[in-house]
Amino acid sequence: MNRIILKKASAGYMSFRRNFSLSNSLLKSYNSRKELRDAKKIVVKLGSAVITREDQSGIALGRLASIVEQVSELQNSGKQVLMVTSGAVALGRQKVSKELIYKSLKETNGNFCQNIEKSALDKKACAATGQNGLMSLYSSLFSQYGIETAQVLVTKADFQSEHTLKHLQSTLNYLMEAKIVPILNTNDAIGYPPELTQDIDGSLNINDNDSLSAHLATMVKSDLLLLMSDVNGVYNCPPDYPGSRLMETLCPAEDRNLLNFGEKSNVGTGGMESKITAAEYALKNDCSVIICNGKQQNAIVDCINGKKVGTFFTNEPIPSIVSVENLALSARNGGRILQTLPADKRSTIIRDYSQLLLANSRQIYEANMLDIELAKKNNLSQVLQSRLLLNEKKLITLADGMQQIAANTNILGKVLKSVQLADELILKQVTVPIGVLLVIFESRPDSLPQICSLSIASGNGLLLKGGSEALNTNRVLHQLVQDALEQYVPRETISLLNTREEINDLLQLDSKYIDLIIPRGSNELVQNIQKNSKSIPVLGHAEGICHVFVDKDCDPETALKVVKDAKCDYPSACNAMETLLIHRDLVNTQLFQSIVDLFKMENVKLYAGPNLQKYTTELPPAKKLNHEYSDLELTIEVADDVHSAVEHINRFGSNHTESVITRNGNSIGENFSIN
Repeated sequence: MNRIILKKASAGYMSFRRNFSLSNSLLKSYNSRKELRDAKKIVVKLGSAVITREDQSGIALGRLASIVEQVSELQNSGKQVLMVTSGAVALGRQKVSKELIYKSLKETNGNFCQNIEKSALDKKACAATGQNGLMSLYSSLFSQYGIETAQVLVTKADFQSEHTLKHLQSTLNYLMEAKIVPILNTNDAIGYPPELTQDIDGSLNINDNDSLSAHLATMVKSDLLLLMSDVNGVYNCPPDYPGSRLMETLCPAEDRNLLNFGEKSNVGTGGMESKITAAEYALKNDCSVIICNGKQQNAIVDCINGKKVGTFFTNEPIPSIVSVENLALSARNGGRILQTLPADKRSTIIRDYSQLLLANSRQIYEANMLDIELAKKNNLSQVLQSRLLLNEKKLITLADGMQQIAANTNILGKVLKSVQLADELILKQVTVPIGVLLVIFESRPDSLPQICSLSIASGNGLLLKGGSEALNTNRVLHQLVQDALEQYVPRETISLLNTREEINDLLQLDSKYIDLIIPRGSNELVQNIQKNSKSIPVLGHAEGICHVFVDKDCDPETALKVVKDAKCDYPSACNAMETLLIHRDLVNTQLFQSIVDLFKMENVKLYAGPNLQKYTTELPPAKKLNHEYSDLELTIEVADDVHSAVEHINRFGSNHTESVITRNGNSIGENFSIN
C-alpha cells in the first residue's frame, strides 16, 4: 500500500515540476559573471564546514556574522535572499555535550570524563537542541540590520507531495516579497520510513542541503544559487593532486567528463559530486550557479559584483576562455623560441609588423573612431581623447620608430663585463631576455606596437593590457602583431588581456609565469599594481613631472623650438614638459617674452612659480610645483643657475625626463647630467 501511495505522490510531483518548468521557461541563466549584478533573487547555501568551528562543535561566530552582514547588504539593496543553512547539529552537539558533562558531574561526585565521543551523541537529539539556538542566533544577527527572518524546516517527504510543494512555494514567495529572509534546513530531528522517502528515478533527489537548495532555487525562480563550502570551487581533480587547477568557468555539457572527484568534506553530508549535480539541476532550470569557499572574506558580495570567486556554471560553451595561467605559459614558450631566432629574423618580424600597420591603416582608423565615439559618449576628458586618437601622422611616426627598433635587434648574447676569478674561471655578464613581461598601459593605443616591437627585439614573451577605452583599436593592433609573429613563432607569444579581473588573477601568480610587470600610466595605476602584486617584481615610474631648463647661455631660436615641441606637440604624453625653468638673467629679456607669447598663441595656460612671482604678476600662481598637467598647461619657474635648477628638479621631479638647453655643454650640460 505504501508503495502505491509513494508512486502517486511521485507522479504528482513530476507533473508539478514539469508545469513549473514551463512557467519558468522565459527565464535565462546568465552567461557571464558581469551579469550577476542584475540578479534579484538569490539562494545562499551554507555548508556545515562554513559556519561551524574546526572541531565541529559550535558555530564560527565571526564568520557567520560576516555572512549575515553580506546578506543584509544585498537584502537592503532591494534584492531578495533565501538561505539554506547547516549548523544545527554542531550547535546542538555543543549543548548536549555540556548537559551530559554536567549530569555526569552530579552523578559521580566529580569523577567523570570530560571527553564525550561525538559518535555517542544522538544526531537527531543534537539537531532538535541546536535548531532553536541556531535560529535565535540568526535572528539576533539580522536584527542588527533591521531585517526579519523566518524559519522553515522541510523533509525529503515534503518534496514528494504536490500539495506540500505548492504550499511551500507560496510561503517562500510571500516571505521574500515581504522582505523577510527565509532560513531553511532539513528537519534532522525526525525521520520517515524509508519506503516513503525513496529516490525518484530521473529526478534530483533531496539527500543533502546541496540538492535541497537547488530545488528551492528552482521553486522560487531564483536568478543565482551560491553553493558555499570549504573548497575554493570545482577543480579538475582533487586540489592536493598534481596538476590540479581551479576551473573558473564550467559548462556541464562540455566539461563534466574532465572532472575527477575525490573525498567529500570532513563535515556535512554532501561532497563535490553532489554539489555539481545540484548545480546542473539548477542550471537546467535557468538559475545561474557558483560553487565557492564560504570562508573567503566577502565571498557573497564579490560573487554578485562579478569578481572571479569560485566556479561559475554556464550553459554556453565558451571555447575562447583561456586561463591566465595558460596565457602566461604560452607567452613563455613562445618567448623561448623567439630568443633563439637570429637577430635578422626578429628584425623581419618587426618590419613586417610595421608594414602591416600601414597596409591596414583604414581598418585601424575605423576601430579607433569607434573608441573615440564611445569616449565622447562617456564624456572622457579632452586629454584622454587626445591620447586615444591614432591618426595618420601618429601611425607614420609609429612605423618609422619601429623601423629604427628593427635596425637594432642584435642585442642578445652581448658580453658587458668579464672578470677572471681564477685560472680557467671567468665570470661574464651577458645580455639575455627577461622572460615574460606583463605590460599595462592606459589610453594610448600607439603604445601597443611600440611595446611589442621592443619585446620582439629583446626576445621576451609578452602579455598586454591596454585601457578599456582603446579596446577596439588595441584588438586590431594585436591581431596584426600576431600575424607578423606566426611566420617564426606561435601567435600566443604576445597575448592581449581584456578585463581587470584577468590582471588581478595574474598579479596573484608567481615568477613561474611572469618575470616582470611594467605598468605605464598614472601614479595611481603604478601604486595599485605594486601593492597587489603577490611576488612578481614591478618596474614602475611615478608621475611624468618633466622639466626643461633654459640656461642663460643658449641659442634663442633653438630654445623656442624645443620648449614649443616639449609642451605642445603631445601634451598628454608622459614625457611632455610640465615645468619650464628659466635662468634668472633671462627673465627680463626678449627671449622670455617671446616664450610667453609663444605659449599664449598655442593656448597654453601659464602659471608662475614662487620665484617668478617676484618678477611678474601677470601669471596666476602655480598651486604646486610637482603637478603633472598632461594638458596644455605649464608652470614657469626661475632658477639662479644650473645648480639651482638641478636642486629644483631633484625636489619636485619624478626622475622621468629632464632636459637642458645651453651652448655650454662641457660645463653646464655635464653638471646637469651628473646631478
